[in-house]
This record gives sequence, structure tokens and C-alpha cells, in this order.
Amino acid sequence: MKDVDTGTITTKVPARLDRLPWSRWHWMIVIGLGTVWILDGLEVTIVGNLSAQLAKPGSGIDITQAQVAGTAAALYVAGACLGALFFGWLTDRFGRKKLFLVTLVVYLVATLMTALSFDAWWFFLFRFMTGFGIGGEYAAINSAIDELIPSRHRGRIDIMINGSYWLGAAGGALLTVPLLNDLPVNIGWRIAFGLGVVLGVAILLVRRHVPESPRWLFIHGRGEEAEQLVGEIEEHVGGDLPEPKGSVTIHQRKSIGFVQIAHTMVARYPKRTILGLSLFIGQAFLYNAITFGYAQILSTFYKIDTHTGYYFAVIAIGNFLGPLLLGRLFDTVGRVPMISATYIGSGVLLLGTAWLFDQGMLNAVTLTACWCAVLFVASAGASSAYLTVSEIFPMETRAMAIAFFFAIGTAAGGIAGPLVFAKLVETGVPGDTALAFTIGAVIMIAAGIVELFLGVKAEQKGLEEIAAPLTAASVDTAA
Repeated sequence: MKDVDTGTITTKVPARLDRLPWSRWHWMIVIGLGTVWILDGLEVTIVGNLSAQLAKPGSGIDITQAQVAGTAAALYVAGACLGALFFGWLTDRFGRKKLFLVTLVVYLVATLMTALSFDAWWFFLFRFMTGFGIGGEYAAINSAIDELIPSRHRGRIDIMINGSYWLGAAGGALLTVPLLNDLPVNIGWRIAFGLGVVLGVAILLVRRHVPESPRWLFIHGRGEEAEQLVGEIEEHVGGDLPEPKGSVTIHQRKSIGFVQIAHTMVARYPKRTILGLSLFIGQAFLYNAITFGYAQILSTFYKIDTHTGYYFAVIAIGNFLGPLLLGRLFDTVGRVPMISATYIGSGVLLLGTAWLFDQGMLNAVTLTACWCAVLFVASAGASSAYLTVSEIFPMETRAMAIAFFFAIGTAAGGIAGPLVFAKLVETGVPGDTALAFTIGAVIMIAAGIVELFLGVKAEQKGLEEIAAPLTAASVDTAA
């Protein structure tokens, strides 16, 4: 029902979406949107494992390994931060679908240009632009996924999708082995980037069929379209559906001002803002430093530069198994105990790894095993950071909130981390690298402690129940 004069709408669209059983339609959403994390994992891992090869004479680029693992990595993350903010704002204003198509195209073009690099400055530029597209993806995709997935499945699906990053990482790591060993030094790395373009095009073809978020539609004055779209989804899912419980009355607006978005996060939800920043900074320090720099560690301390992909693939598989096996517990045991346990637990394991490494008790295989254990636990926690910030803020600010926390947290850990840690590893002194491990561990533990005190019990709750829309006149979750 829509009040033309007052611009209000009372709708059961959220309840209708949340009561849907899991279906082939939901798998289409997961494949069309969630697979972008595979692309990100592929991108980051390829660069990390190609760092030694790119630095060799005859690669076609005059660049050092430290520049690849440090400068280029930092520029990629800087691009991701700016892209998240820019496209996050556009996503809340113009819709999820338009932006998750645009951001993927940006990624595809930038990756292709990276493959054609002829000088260091060109490589740096298009690593930045690739990150710019990927950052936009994080904002557009996480908001769309959470608004389309039923509440009882939202935690595990979101965590598993974010964890699929490591499927791409494993694939990228294994791909680099034959490309580095069986092809000329100036060809293999170019083909590696080209494979990312091929995968991205395939994802784009699937993504064309993913609809706009009905939640975004009814808030932005397109209530009839939202109702029609949900009806089509229900028809596609089929079966005997229970009566939807609850409704929401909205004062519709075409757009929400940036000042109001900022006020919402800082003044209305200050504790949730501190929580989001803590979780993102913790996982960014741990992951960006090691993801970009692990090949450098293997090369510097163990003289392994062409078969690093095998080692990284093992770590990547451990990372994916974490969200896959632990994800359901975030919906059953609960968000707060699981998030805090994964952050603190991974930090403690990493402190142990740092001590063993400093004592010279690890070789390439045992260090990889230690990291596999650390990141099995940490991966589920890191994925939950995206889940947390995408569900604890109002609908109108969702994409921008994701973008804000991703940008600030990743800038703190993802830009500073690779730059500082690459220098520490480059010294070749075990104690310096152990210090890098310790920094990541302490920050992860601190974030886990923040979750214990400020975490939100969001498991199996509707998004509107966790945080009422800014434009809501009323929210009835029991009608």
C-alpha cells in the first residue's frame, strides 16, 4: 500500500524474503555475486607469488621484489579503499545492480592493462585501478547479498562467500607454478593476469541475471517494483510458503544525504562504529601483510622463488576450510562468541608461530603448516568482519558503512602493513619478521576483545530488527 500524498509505504517485502526456503535461485545469487571474492584472491595471490619473477632480468619491467610486495601491494589496497568509498556512496544512491556491474567492468579493464605492463609506473597505476574496482565490489556485493539471503542463512552464507576468496588464492598459487617454470620470464606473469580477465567475463555473464535488491527499491520510491520482484522470486522458488511475519512502514526518499549517513554511524551507533573499525583493522593487518608478503618470506629465508605457489595453495585451502566448517556456528552458537574466539584464537596461534620462527625452529614446510593453522581460525573471523558491518547499520547506509569500514580499516592495516612488513622481511633477520608476525597477532587479539564487549547478537534476526531503516515510521517484527 502506498500513500501518494505522504510518500509512505507499508510492506512485508523483508519478511517475505526472509521466510523463503533455500533454492536454486539463491545459488544463482551466490554464484553471480559471491564469486568476485575468488577474483580478488586470484589477483592478490598471483602478484604475491610473481614478485620474485617480476624482479628478474628480462621480465619486461624494471622493478624490485620489494616494490611488488610493498609499493604495488599498497597501491592496490589504496585503490580498493578509495573505490569502496566512491562506489559505496553510488551504491546506496543508485542501487546495487548498476554498481556491481560497473565495478566488475572496472576490474576487468584494469587487470587487462596490468597484463600489458611495460614499465613499473604502468604496473603501479593499474594495480591501483584494479584495487579501485575490487573495493567497489566489496560495498556493492556485500550489501546486495545480505539483502537477498534469508536471515536464518545469512551468517554462514556471507562468511562462506567471503571465505571463497581463498579458492581464488589457491587457484592463483597453483597457476603460477607452471606459468613461472614452463614459460619465458616475460610471458608467464602476463598470462597469469589474463586468466583473471577470462574468469571475470564469465562472472559478468552470470551477474546480468541477478536482480536489484527489493529492500533498496521500496525505500527509494519504487515500492510497486519491489513487490512485483519479490512475487517473481516467490514464484521461481515455488512450494507452499508460510505467511510472512512482520511489516515495515517507510517514508520513501530518492536518496539519503551523506551528512545523515555519517551522523548515523558516529552519533546514533558509536559503539557499533568502534566495533567495525576494530574488526577491520585487526584482520587487515594480519591478512594484507602476509598475503602480499609470504612469497617474499619464502624467497628471503628459504631461497624458494619459483615454487612458492605450492606452499601458498596449502595455506589458501586451510583458509577456505575455516569459513566452510565454522560458518554455520555463527548462526547457531552466535556472532559474539564465535567472532571473539576466532580473532583471539588466531592471534594466540600467531604469537606461537612468531616465537618458533625467531628461534629458527621452522623450515618452509613447518612455517606453512603453522600459518595454515593460524589462518584456518582467522579466516572465519576476518569474513565475519564484513558480515558484521553489513548487518548492524540501517539499510540506507549499508553499502556506505561497508565501504567506510573497509577503507579505514584496510588503509590502516592494508597500506601500512605491506609497506612496513616488506621492509622487515627484506632485512633477512628472523627477529624482524617475527616482529611483523607479532604486530599482526596483537592487533587481532585486541579486536577480539572489543567484540566481547561491543559485539551485536545478530544471528537469525531480520536486518530491519537489528537496525531499523532511517526512513522507518514503524517496524513490526511479530505481526
